[in-house]
Amino acid sequence: MANLFRDLTDLGREFTEVPDLFVPIMHMILMIWTYSPNYNTPARLVVLIREICNAIISQCRKYIDGQSIFGCIKSEEPKEAHDKLTAALETCSKFKEAYFEYKAKAKGTNQWKITTNALFVRLDSFQERCQDIMHFTSTIIQFNKLQKIEIGNTKGKQLTASVM
Repeated sequence: MANLFRDLTDLGREFTEVPDLFVPIMHMILMIWTYSPNYNTPARLVVLIREICNAIISQCRKYIDGQSIFGCIKSEEPKEAHDKLTAALETCSKFKEAYFEYKAKAKGTNQWKITTNALFVRLDSFQERCQDIMHFTSTIIQFNKLQKIEIGNTKGKQLTASVM
C-alpha cells in the first residue's frame, strides 16, 4: 500500500516520465484487489481510479497550460502546441491501456465488473477538449503552410497575390 501512495505522489515528477508509473500503479491496485478483504469492492476501485485520473489531468494541465498553448499559437509556433497536446493525449491513453491490461488480468481472480464510463468520464471529457484544441492547432498549421506558397507559371504572381 505504501508503494502505491509513493507512486501516486510521483505523478508530480517530469511529465514525460509519468506514463512509466502506470503499470506499477495498476499492478499495486490489482494486488490490493486480490488480497485485501476490505478494499476489493467496485466502489473503492472506482474512487481510486477516478483519483488517479484526476492526478493525471492535473499533470496534463500543468504541462499544457492554456496560456502557454495559446502563447505558442500567438507567437506562430502552433507545432509546439500541437506536440504538447499530442503528448498529453498519449499519456491519458497509456493510462487507459494499463487499466484495460490489468482488468484482463483480474478476470482470473475476482473480475472488475465496472463500466468504463463510470471510471473515465472526466478523463474522456478532458481528452475531447484537448482534441478540439489540437484540431484548431492543426488548422493553423495548415493555413501557415498556405501562407508560404508561391505559385509558378506565367500567371503565378497574380495567383499568389490572389491567394494571399
